[in-house]
Amino acid sequence: MNANDGLDLSPWYRQPWPWILMAGPAFVVVAGLAMAWVAFSGQDGLVVDDYYRQGLAINQTLSRDAKAAELGLLGGVQLSGDGIEVSISSDAPLPKQVRIALVHPTLSGMDQFVFAPEVAPGRYFARIKPLMPSRWRILAEGGDWRLVAEVDTRRANTARFGASRPKD
Repeated sequence: MNANDGLDLSPWYRQPWPWILMAGPAFVVVAGLAMAWVAFSGQDGLVVDDYYRQGLAINQTLSRDAKAAELGLLGGVQLSGDGIEVSISSDAPLPKQVRIALVHPTLSGMDQFVFAPEVAPGRYFARIKPLMPSRWRILAEGGDWRLVAEVDTRRANTARFGASRPKD
């Protein structure tokens, strides 16, 4: 009887078991590198350094909303491919331009801030970069008041904003 009977003497790299045993750790290394790439290529848009100061500023923001309600400001917003038109009606005189902020709920790098001059009484227009299909918060600010609207550009390109008069 020969000592090599029943034994496969081919080199190790021609055997299936070393490759099967190495496949698990190799897969984990590839998955780890992919997850590291995902983690470092994204943007951390939700974390802010000055959260305390922003928390204190909420009172000023609420007073601006109350001022808009006191003035009885109402209006709407119309988005087009490269522009935004804001219409505001009020009993009080309106400014010659308003500041418009288009704020994405999670990606602060997508936010846009523009000044829109008055193109007709109570109508303001400004050019903007095209918006990605998502929910957007639109703020129109003039002087000591602020109007807020939300629009989902996947479904519509118009929104209403306004403040109702405060109850006496």
